[in-house]
Amino acid sequence: MPKPARAASDRQALTVIVSVQLAISLGFFAVMAHLVAHLRHDLGLLAGTITLVLGVRIAVQYGLLLPVGAVADVIGPARAGALACAVRAAGFALLGAAGGLTELLGAAVLLGAGGALFHPAAQSLLAGVAPTGRARGFAAYVAAGQVAAVAGPPAGLALLAGGFGTLAGAAAAAWAVAALLFLLLPHRSAAARPAGVLDGAATAARDRTFLRFAVAAAPSTLLADQVMTVVPLKDVGSGATTVFLCVVAAVASAVQPWCAAHGRAGRPWVLRAGLLCSGAGYLVLMAVPAGGGPMVVLLAAAALNGLGNGLTQPAVFQAIARYAPAHRFGAYFGVLGFLAGAVTVAGGLAVGRLFDAGSTGAAAALAGLALVAVASAAATRTPAARSEAVDPGRASDVETCPLTRAGPAGHAPGGARRARSGQ
Repeated sequence: MPKPARAASDRQALTVIVSVQLAISLGFFAVMAHLVAHLRHDLGLLAGTITLVLGVRIAVQYGLLLPVGAVADVIGPARAGALACAVRAAGFALLGAAGGLTELLGAAVLLGAGGALFHPAAQSLLAGVAPTGRARGFAAYVAAGQVAAVAGPPAGLALLAGGFGTLAGAAAAAWAVAALLFLLLPHRSAAARPAGVLDGAATAARDRTFLRFAVAAAPSTLLADQVMTVVPLKDVGSGATTVFLCVVAAVASAVQPWCAAHGRAGRPWVLRAGLLCSGAGYLVLMAVPAGGGPMVVLLAAAALNGLGNGLTQPAVFQAIARYAPAHRFGAYFGVLGFLAGAVTVAGGLAVGRLFDAGSTGAAAALAGLALVAVASAAATRTPAARSEAVDPGRASDVETCPLTRAGPAGHAPGGARRARSGQ
């Protein structure tokens, strides 16, 4: 394909993906910020039932990542993205209309299934962009999500004036529009797709080099997720918690241009530094007493956690994009996401039990998260970029679509000279 045509296709892909990320993230965070209050006060559910509904969504989303990541490879990431957004639109619509547990669980399953398909689809499209645009595109993708994390809750509060149904309906509309935007992208030709879902998932699961990386990097999701739990559990107050989360999002967004410049996110030390920053953030949180403390300490913890999150996201993405064979990004992303989900669920349960044990248990939970970060950083070895973008044993997997990799030159950011071994 001529270079000007490739560049135009890449710009179209990046515009669509970043626009979709901003729209759907606004809808997601607008609803999720007020969902627990709705379930508790409007529907009168017990805390255990609320936890069940929220847990089903997370379990379905992470549990389906292993097979669904390969689905995105088989049907094409653009079609997979459209399907994911349509499923989530249906989930939010059902959530807004739900009046009982059955409907709520159905909505949770739809939201989880849509999320499982969306993330490998969107990031597969980003991975298929030429290396120079890939880093900038992912930086914009992450920044859009972080901006939405800050803007979504107040937007949701404004929409709540019309009732929770109005809020959920607006989120459903945002996801429906996103589905239409995905359909604007050209679809991968049938000749360029992998043969089947099981074949793709098996290829990734048998890759020992990648599995070692995935196991070591899996705690990064736990470290990013638990900060949203442990800070409220410290009882620092709703205002301080809101400021903390806003600072985390702002710092994670602000570091993205630095990560994108000169291929920095692909350097092995960036992932390790991100993990260590997250661990340091949890250690600083140990100095915050229950009920709140000096705001400067809380802000320091927020800055460290935001920096950790902002560094690890692009580093993990670039590692998969550089290493996964052509048209297998979704399958490889699914393996890592499945392992990360298992670690996050298990770690979250352990953190909750420790916090229930009192102040000593809470300190142990924070120290444990810091130790996990250090162990993950020590064990992580970024896999070397492949010298070719052809799936081993499948000579037919040759790139023909402008939105996916096109041979060795399009596979590794910064060229082969930097090949290395790490909602």
